[in-house]
Amino acid sequence: MKHHHDRKRDFQFVHEPVEFDKRSEKEKLQYCLGGTLYMPGTKEVLDKILTRHIKAMTSMVMCFEDAIAKADLPRAEANVLYHLESITGALDSGRLEIGDIPLIFLRVRDVGQFREFVGRLDARHARSLSGFVFPKFYTSNATDYLSILYDLNARLDVELYGMPILEGRSIAYIETRIEELCDLRSQLEPFRSQILNVRVGGTDFSALFGVRRGMNSSIYDIITVRDCLADILNIFGRSESGYVVSAPVWEYFLAYREDDIRGLLEGDLHRSLFNRQQVLNDAIDGLLREVTLDKANGFIGKTVIHPSHLRFVNAMQAVTREEHEDAIQILEASGGVIKSAKANKMNEIEPHRSWAFQVASRAEAFGVIESEADYIKLFFEEDHESV
Repeated sequence: MKHHHDRKRDFQFVHEPVEFDKRSEKEKLQYCLGGTLYMPGTKEVLDKILTRHIKAMTSMVMCFEDAIAKADLPRAEANVLYHLESITGALDSGRLEIGDIPLIFLRVRDVGQFREFVGRLDARHARSLSGFVFPKFYTSNATDYLSILYDLNARLDVELYGMPILEGRSIAYIETRIEELCDLRSQLEPFRSQILNVRVGGTDFSALFGVRRGMNSSIYDIITVRDCLADILNIFGRSESGYVVSAPVWEYFLAYREDDIRGLLEGDLHRSLFNRQQVLNDAIDGLLREVTLDKANGFIGKTVIHPSHLRFVNAMQAVTREEHEDAIQILEASGGVIKSAKANKMNEIEPHRSWAFQVASRAEAFGVIESEADYIKLFFEEDHESV
């Protein structure tokens, strides 16, 4: 797999994104998820995976939790097992190579369902699977989730990852939040090698406060939710924590025509977005504005609920030449203060080193583009997709 392989043929990167698959080392893979497409576990997407129909999809989650009714759980589990078995069969027959398969994760329903379900997994299923998403991840269930995953990896001699979702009352409510987050960090530490990504439940937090952002605002405008996200980043996103934290879902589907996007090529995307000048429509503009704020705050990647979101989220993860030059300059210096290559800012080596490492890692995963104008060019693709 490779991000932006669906771009227009005449687009040129300064540095191409790297190829990756589920076997890639964790230090690289954790930056590669990008837009992670969630879908119900009952969804039949085997043909789309086998034919690589959703070209921008490099990571996906099949959900056993909120996306389905409890009565549909047996059907969802059977459907997921059929998908995994069939994809592994396509690998064995040579129809697919490992690099053709998106990173596939399963969002479990709860600890009990997870324990029962993994008892049905074998090594053939694991060949097509990248890991699990743990919803409503609390101090009361964290060790159970992680121990089950550890035992599964040992039993099958594989490396499947966990991605906890930080959400729920104990994190949302201020009187319990910091203690809960600090205790969760302590519980995660012994299992750090198994944690690919920390995710956040923006919709869940909003629901607890009875609020919902509109298309013309972002999750950062909802102050109670913003406070939750800030504390999660403070504890899990700080440089010494070493976790990659993914941004919450954008809830609105997109409506656009390819011709609409062509008119952007001569414009300044960020200026238009933050001056509230119409770019395309409220849904696209809102998504792009929020992804820009996600990046500014240290989130990497984003939960996605429709395939049309993928190319926008993934395009915005690319790194500009100026950012990349600054990052490399900082990483290669031993200390002090250096004038940037463009002579428009100072690069303080030690204070900016963590930022530089993240930029360089994101550049490897999503590529380096000439300037911000190229974000818009990356929005173009050869064909539209649906799921």
